[in-house]
Amino acid sequence: MLDELVIDNLGVIAQADIRFGPGLSVITGETGAGKTMLLNGLSLICGGKADAAAIRVGADTAAAEGRWMVADRPDLVARVEDAGGQLDDDGSLVVLRTVSAGRSRAHLGGRSVPAAVLADIADDLITVHGQADQLRLRTANKQRDALDTFAGPAHAASLDNYRKAWTDRAAVQADLADLDARASERAREADLLRARLDHIERVAPQPGEDADLQALTSRLGNIEALRVAATTAHQALAGESDDVAASAPAVALVETARREIAAAAHDDPALADLSTRLTDAGYAIADIGSELAAYVDGLSADPAALEAAHARLAQLTALTRTSGETIDDVLAWASDAGLRLLDLDDTGDRRASLVSRIAALDASVAQWGAAVTQGRITAARDLAAAVTAELAGLAMTGASMQVAVEPVEPGPSGADAVAFTLVAHPGAPARPLGKGASGGELSRIMLAIEVALAQRATNPTVTRQKPGAAETIGSAGLLPTFVFDEVDAGVGGQAAVEVGRRLAQLAHTTQVIVVTHLAQVAAFADTHLVVAKRTD
Repeated sequence: MLDELVIDNLGVIAQADIRFGPGLSVITGETGAGKTMLLNGLSLICGGKADAAAIRVGADTAAAEGRWMVADRPDLVARVEDAGGQLDDDGSLVVLRTVSAGRSRAHLGGRSVPAAVLADIADDLITVHGQADQLRLRTANKQRDALDTFAGPAHAASLDNYRKAWTDRAAVQADLADLDARASERAREADLLRARLDHIERVAPQPGEDADLQALTSRLGNIEALRVAATTAHQALAGESDDVAASAPAVALVETARREIAAAAHDDPALADLSTRLTDAGYAIADIGSELAAYVDGLSADPAALEAAHARLAQLTALTRTSGETIDDVLAWASDAGLRLLDLDDTGDRRASLVSRIAALDASVAQWGAAVTQGRITAARDLAAAVTAELAGLAMTGASMQVAVEPVEPGPSGADAVAFTLVAHPGAPARPLGKGASGGELSRIMLAIEVALAQRATNPTVTRQKPGAAETIGSAGLLPTFVFDEVDAGVGGQAAVEVGRRLAQLAHTTQVIVVTHLAQVAAFADTHLVVAKRTD
């Protein structure tokens, strides 16, 4: 229940603190006094669009705050807590919305939240019915939505299942269409991959082969420079150099140094370690000299081998131009390309799988679509009867509403077209709403529909129908607060009295707030609020 509404600097309202009670609350006042601003404040609290133009002239910020008593709604409390909000100590929920130039802020239970969160929570707190809603109910889609709401939770479950199956089928169908549309592209890609993989297979590169060949070509291409360097080094170590100062073998010089150190080692033990190290150095120099000699003996020019290495390297270089910088990169690309080719070649199996999936979803769409249609047909009969009964009490005796459910091509909301029509009096043709009724009659029809919807929400069907089975799901939750904005526009006299009576009847089961100009309606109020304009 909405307990309190506080508005600051919104439109013509500088400040207002309004307390609502249970039952029927009526708001009256002259035109332009600010009744609409009260509804605009509720719209802001419920996540509606924030318009800086609505800020009162001379003020920087407008604010609307609502307090709901929700302690008896554990499901709603849980959702508030999930959003980070908390109830006050008295079990009430405070919702605040502020608007300033270029921005707005929303708070739920003391926690800053996006406006979309307020809109989601507000769906379970309040339902506003204005004159715009009457106009929307003239459209086929809104009439279908109203019928679906009247059909109750069992029908809603079937409709959700239908929509899920329809959405899934559309997604799979899109995948299939994309697969078919890209068939030639995939074929070209597969041909290109095969050609490149065939080329790699013919060349048959080995891991690291390009690096090995580059080292080989460098060696064979510089054979003379290598021979000169190795020979010169060997001569230097063996004492065969033309340089007289270096004509003694390096091994002999090291040995001489070792003997001198060894002879003096008995006078200083520290020299013994140096003697050992000189011995090791002599062995190492001797080994290096032998290896250099062997290296020089093994060097031989091989033009044929060099030419073969260059030719092989050219083959490998051709691969790296298209598939990587090194042969290892080429081999990694070939591995990935092989997997991609398997995927491309699997198109036939994938297409068969998609076609099979579509067939299964077609069956599901047909199954749940039939359940949705049956739910609408049943609800159409009950809604027409309920609204017709209400019309009799709203000074439209003899008038009746009919709800037609006709088959159409399946779509996201089912395979049915729903149409509300009015029979103005016995024997009159059924005409669409808005064409067969005056403004006052249309207001009463809309009120009758809302009362019927509210009564069904108060006493919902609690068995969910499944194709071939039934499942008990328990009772529905409590009704939200209903707000009616001049739903009695265009009526008067006894009809206005009956409008007030119906609103009061609805208020027996839920909180109802009505903006009206009619005394006949205001007379039924449990709480009467007057909006008066004062100019200082």
